[in-house]
Amino acid sequence: MARFVYRMQNILNIKQKTEGQIKMEFATAQAELNKQYDILDEYVKRKENYLIEAEELRNEASLRLQDILDNQYATAQMDVMIATQSRIIKEYEAEVEKVRVRLARAIQERKMQETLRDRAYAEYLEEEKQEEAKENDQRTSFTYGQRQQEKK
Repeated sequence: MARFVYRMQNILNIKQKTEGQIKMEFATAQAELNKQYDILDEYVKRKENYLIEAEELRNEASLRLQDILDNQYATAQMDVMIATQSRIIKEYEAEVEKVRVRLARAIQERKMQETLRDRAYAEYLEEEKQEEAKENDQRTSFTYGQRQQEKK
């Protein structure tokens, strides 16, 4: 039984190691997703700046047509970049979710293994306790038998 508990601990160690690896994978995926969000935020800020610039160009005393056209082109390019980045973010979100599911499964498996190991250890302790009680009973019976022999 002690070997069984030892083997269960070894399995638990493997489960914990796997869980740790998946946690690292999750952290990496989440960090990459956050990086992609930062890129999107930067694109949105740039577009806002182009819109502010467009307003300023339209309010000037003399209209500079080429600058207005360049600004409109830059704003349209930012729309394309924002849409592309939004699609990239959806892909990264899907990857993070996939790793999150694997992590949840790994945590669940580790907890199950801990429970099984704890039960096996409790059973082992109970068996040891019963074995010790049996030995004590045998000693007591032997000692009692010896005393009965001496009295005769």
